[in-house]
Amino acid sequence: MPDALRRHLLLSSAAIFLGIGSGAAFAQTRSSDSTVTSTSVASKSTASHGSTVAKHRHVARKGTTGKAAGAAGRSTGTTGMAAASTGQVKKVSHHRPKYVSAHGVQSLSVHASHVSRSSELVVPKSVMKEYVPGTSPYKALDRMPGVSFTSTDPFGVDSFGANLYVRGFFMNQLGVTLDGIPLNDQTYQSVNGLSLASAIIPDDIGSMTMSQGGGGVDVPSTNTLGGTIRVTSSDPSDRMGGKVSQAFGSYGSYRTYARLDSGRLNESGTKFYTSYARTDEGMWEGKGDQFLQQVNAKLVQPVGERSKISAFFDWTDLQQQNYPDLSLGMINNLGWRVPHLYPDYKKAYQWAQQCNSSPNNFMAYPGSNGQVNACQMPYYDGGQHETNFLGGLNLDFALTDRLTWHTTAYGHAQSGNYSYTAAASAASTDPDLQVATPNGVPLYQEVWKNSQQRFGINSSLNYRWGHHKIDTGVWYENNNQTAGLYNYLEPELGAGAPVKAVGPYDVYGPADRVYNFRWRTNVVQTHLQDIYTIVRGLTLTAGFRSLISQTSGGGHENDNSWAALDAGGLPSGSLHATGAFLPHFNLDWRLNRQHEFYIDISKNMRAYEVSGTGVANSLFSVPNQQEFLRQKAQSKPARAWTYMGGYRFTSSIVQLDATVYHSTLMHELLAGARGTMFNPISEEFDFGRISMTGANGSVSVRPLPGLVITNTLSYNKGTYDRDVTSSAGNYYPLKGKHIVNYPSWMYKTSIAYTWHGINAHFDANYFGKRYYSFMNDTSVGSYWLANTGVNYTFKKLAGVRDLTVSFNVYNLFNNKYIAMMGENNNPPVGDYQSLERGATREYFGTVSAAF
Repeated sequence: MPDALRRHLLLSSAAIFLGIGSGAAFAQTRSSDSTVTSTSVASKSTASHGSTVAKHRHVARKGTTGKAAGAAGRSTGTTGMAAASTGQVKKVSHHRPKYVSAHGVQSLSVHASHVSRSSELVVPKSVMKEYVPGTSPYKALDRMPGVSFTSTDPFGVDSFGANLYVRGFFMNQLGVTLDGIPLNDQTYQSVNGLSLASAIIPDDIGSMTMSQGGGGVDVPSTNTLGGTIRVTSSDPSDRMGGKVSQAFGSYGSYRTYARLDSGRLNESGTKFYTSYARTDEGMWEGKGDQFLQQVNAKLVQPVGERSKISAFFDWTDLQQQNYPDLSLGMINNLGWRVPHLYPDYKKAYQWAQQCNSSPNNFMAYPGSNGQVNACQMPYYDGGQHETNFLGGLNLDFALTDRLTWHTTAYGHAQSGNYSYTAAASAASTDPDLQVATPNGVPLYQEVWKNSQQRFGINSSLNYRWGHHKIDTGVWYENNNQTAGLYNYLEPELGAGAPVKAVGPYDVYGPADRVYNFRWRTNVVQTHLQDIYTIVRGLTLTAGFRSLISQTSGGGHENDNSWAALDAGGLPSGSLHATGAFLPHFNLDWRLNRQHEFYIDISKNMRAYEVSGTGVANSLFSVPNQQEFLRQKAQSKPARAWTYMGGYRFTSSIVQLDATVYHSTLMHELLAGARGTMFNPISEEFDFGRISMTGANGSVSVRPLPGLVITNTLSYNKGTYDRDVTSSAGNYYPLKGKHIVNYPSWMYKTSIAYTWHGINAHFDANYFGKRYYSFMNDTSVGSYWLANTGVNYTFKKLAGVRDLTVSFNVYNLFNNKYIAMMGENNNPPVGDYQSLERGATREYFGTVSAAF
């Protein structure tokens, strides 16, 4: 085929492919020499507070403030577990020291060591390659001190059961970007963001960086309280080719990936790639399937020698059945495997009937020991079906030798259905909390229908002047959001197949709309920063950002019998979060090639969370307009101060890193829940002030060529600093109590050995005790979690380049542990059905090849 015709066909394919999205997501080209320059990171501390991760698994029923119906959309918690790192590395103001080599950086970064300057930690693809292809990028962060990532599924892509905490800050309190596009809230069922697992195929990630402090002021995000995560997609290859991989695993799991790179199409360097991934996870508990397919595409057009334009596109179709919620009582009395009853609809039907006939009989369920009844059991099924389009355009221009201009324009459209099979009558004698179905079936399908359409632009100028690098810019985003609750009929026994958790839902008639909310959110952020090289090796970064977020709207459709109308209707109005001066300071002193000291100080603010009635951690989640107005008058947006200092020693054999930090989180709004899953009582809390003080240490040793042993230890003392009175009027003496969901102690060890084409690794993590209730009278014990794997690469075999065969084992010792805590809110006192078990031991084999 003539070269001209080949180029024409490839360019036409790219244009058609990139045109199918709503906008084009654009690769930020701010990669800088800091990616390979320093082995340092001024890790900022992230504060933690009691986090609840509320899911939409409960009907938002009538009630006073104390009886807001259940939880939904993963509640934010600061208390919580590991924050992941992704992203792109911040430029530094001085040249790379001659004594730092790219080889040394790569070795350190493979073992999750501090690699980049300031508060940035780099996790290159070499780390992610140790995991099964398709595994959440956040899992690679779990090796870092102070980071905790756990999930109910082995890949970590089920947003309903995924936890990420960094030094006590939950994943919706971290600023996350992909190629400069803000992903915002990373939690389940969010209407203000996109999960990283759905934003990009992990195989297409080029680099990830994480700030363990407050994060850079230039990061566009409404969530930044405890740091930032920046992810960049890989660029297309200069040569025509591609890659394919196929993985098989336990419980019938498999994963397929294919990518085609165009290579350079002309003298200007035009190139693109398209890729497709399909992940199909069999469930280790019960029956069901967790399905995810994605398409990515990227186009890069160099402009001259120092500028370029790039475009990125992502389409995701996620259809997953979820694992059920558990309580401590259920685990203690029924064991570790308590699955949904799918596909046994008859048994689910009978249990629902039993719940209706004796809702207060806690001996009704066999083996319950007086702690569990049929109304607390997981019924037929639960799941989610979510579709996302993400796209954008990135312009990276060198206007002069000193002045550069970076602009990212983007669009994101999401529609999601999140469902759960519920009992048709709540376990309550209160008629306002009962649901009766027209056909008399004791089950019905609750479906939360959420959507968002985000559009934005982020533009900045960078100017080098002597020893200064000055950066200033502005970010604007508009988001149109909806959240509604709808009930669908299930069939009588023998009258047809039950409704599927992933839809369609209207098989037996139209929905009974309970409520629907609409909002419009506008965000404007500006920043100004100066990176000043005082003397060689001593750099001061000083800057600030200003953030304004305004949300208007609320409930506009509801059932006429909805009890909230008695108090003036569903919550509606406007919320303003304004931070005029949010500063960040960082001092980095390289005494010589082995010794480094760093200090980092920052203040951040998080915009108000947006979610519907019955959903935790939002002022719009309260049951009526009267309560909304009362709490609005008293509430303030959450803010956090973080102070961090550290020391690093680096040699060819040993790298040592030690940090101490303190974070103060103010006015975090969280919800607590008690009762049963189908009759929850929800309470809002303004915790006022939460303190986090901790220390992290890591030692990485290379005793032999190719062998690296790394050990990390982290301690975090997080406490509530005042007693509180909830929105329901209940008083709780919380002062001095530990934050929930996040362990005080974590220890991690890893061993990796590389010899010629073979690489073998073993890692084990210890997670200490985690408190479950805000009053600390219930808790989850400590546990160990280990993984191992080996892979071998044939450089050339039968004409195929880089043929790799790998074998991995997750949860090597098959330990039983709780992964997710607080997905339906944490209880103020005692027990509640808001826990999920982590994945069992699973085996995976993968074959991949490049051509």
